[in-house]
Amino acid sequence: MKVTPTDLPEVLIIEPKVFGDQRGFFFESFNQKAFNDATGLDAKFVQDNHSRSTKGVLRGLHYQIQQPQGKLVRVVRGSVFDVAVDIRKSSAHFGRWVGVALTEENHRQLWVPAGFAHGFLVTSDTADFLYKTTDYYAPEFERCLAWNDPVVGVEWPLGGHAPQLSAKDQAGVLLMNAQVFGG
Repeated sequence: MKVTPTDLPEVLIIEPKVFGDQRGFFFESFNQKAFNDATGLDAKFVQDNHSRSTKGVLRGLHYQIQQPQGKLVRVVRGSVFDVAVDIRKSSAHFGRWVGVALTEENHRQLWVPAGFAHGFLVTSDTADFLYKTTDYYAPEFERCLAWNDPVVGVEWPLGGHAPQLSAKDQAGVLLMNAQVFGG
C-alpha cells in the first residue's frame, strides 16, 4: 500500500495495491499489520460502519469529545468529498481542514485521527461509505462542528446547491464556540 500525508500531516491517504484485469479487480481492503507497518501507527479498530447517502447529502463535521475515534474511511460505491478538520487546540494546524475525493474507482482510504472533526459530501447519485473506528460510538460525547463555519472555510464542491443536512448537522456549532480537544 502507498501512504501519502496530506496538508495536515496526521491525516493520511491510503492507496492499496489493486490487481485488475478484464474480469474486474481484487485488493486487500484492510490488513492490521500492513496498515500499522505502512503508517507507523498502532491503531486498533473496534467498530465498522456503513452509510448510504444520495447526492448532495452532507454528513458532519462530527467528533466525540470523549472516547475520541480515529477513523479509516473509504467509498465502495459512488464518490464523496471527504473532509477532516484539526480541532486540537495545541496543534499548529488548529482550525485547518483538508479535503480528499474518495471514489469507488480510486479505492483510496483516508485515515482521520482522533482530535479531528470529520464529514463528507456525496458527489455521485448514491454513495456507500464504509469506515472503521478506534473507539465505540458514544452519542453522549458526540459533537458537531458547523459544516459552513466561515473561519474554518471548507470549500465544499456544492455546485451552487444547498446540501441536504440532518437536524443534528444543521445545529452544528462554530469552531469559536465548539468544545475542542485541549481547550
